[in-house]
Amino acid sequence: MKSNPKKHHRRSIRLKGYDYSKAGAYFITICTHQRERLFGEIVDGEMKLNRFGQIVWSYWYELPKYHPRLRLDEFVVMPNHYGCLTGFDTTILQNRKDNRRSPFYKGG
Repeated sequence: MKSNPKKHHRRSIRLKGYDYSKAGAYFITICTHQRERLFGEIVDGEMKLNRFGQIVWSYWYELPKYHPRLRLDEFVVMPNHYGCLTGFDTTILQNRKDNRRSPFYKGG
């Protein structure tokens, strides 16, 4: 399907020329389509995850298996979005820059 510029006009909010793989902290928020409450509900001031919310929660902790440079910091699931504070491991980034491998690296 071809992109229709009259319909599809999302622009990037990324900084031009910025290397997003650099070490640092990143705050990421991911919202559901039309802010639909898909992940649970707030009961007595506490978030109660439903099945979908539990899936989001569990996959967050699986990410480092697939992205070893990723550092997990804070994470929250709300009824219609989830947010995280994350970053990249600086040692691994420096090794990549210097074209070195960790002694624990298993090539693939």
